[in-house]
Amino acid sequence: MTSAEATAAGDPARINLLFVGDLIGKPGRRVLQRLLPALRAERTLDYVVVNVENSAGGFGVTPDILRELDALDIDCYTSGNHIWDKKEGLPLLESEPRLLRPGNYPAGNPGRGIYVGETAAGVPVAVMNLEGQVFMKNLDSPFQVADKLLAELSDQVKVVCVDFHAEATSEKQAMGFHLDGRVSAVFGTHTHVPTADERILPEGTAFVTDIGMSGAYEGIIGFRASKSLQRFALQRNVSLEVAKRDVRLAAAVVEIDVATGKAVNIERLLLPMPS
Repeated sequence: MTSAEATAAGDPARINLLFVGDLIGKPGRRVLQRLLPALRAERTLDYVVVNVENSAGGFGVTPDILRELDALDIDCYTSGNHIWDKKEGLPLLESEPRLLRPGNYPAGNPGRGIYVGETAAGVPVAVMNLEGQVFMKNLDSPFQVADKLLAELSDQVKVVCVDFHAEATSEKQAMGFHLDGRVSAVFGTHTHVPTADERILPEGTAFVTDIGMSGAYEGIIGFRASKSLQRFALQRNVSLEVAKRDVRLAAAVVEIDVATGKAVNIERLLLPMPS
């Protein structure tokens, strides 16, 4: 029996989890709105996780935008270093448990780095959010924090996915191997550039170095090329503007065995905005 047939028959032996890479401003939100309902049906999705750290004009998230996204039946939201960019969004980290920030920021910051929800069939799903150290801030070790958060999980939670928001590809791959066999999937985010290395690691963890961004691919990592070029060529701190054309959704679907928490399959997606 395929996972789709099992789901239709009410058998939760396997679930399909969709992870969506960084939403970049309005284009990212719009492509998610256009594609997610059809993906839920076509892929028989049981759980949906979306990184929203760039959803408000490319920097942070706001209450209005989270309400807009909530209409899409999303199960959990992850983020990264830009989650702090909109001050009006910071109270959401306390009031909305499904909105995560990287768990290895110092104590005293609002929010949390892990959320345990469940599918419609009652399968527990944990989502963990961590940030890298290489070329990033001087945060607590994401490797040690990952171990700590895993140790605190109930033995009943077998399905665990991780958003590792990091700059260096090597650090992201190191996290994949560090957690191999202990979590269902490790999804790299942050660079906005999708990598073509999706795979199942030796002990059963699905991995991709970077999911990529959901937004406009006409510019430079989702922003207008002319503005970004001034930063590099002229060394000026020019305000970035979200690009608008060639909009795509970057995501991955992972099929997971519920009894073991092991990944059975991973498929990377890069889907254009429907005309």
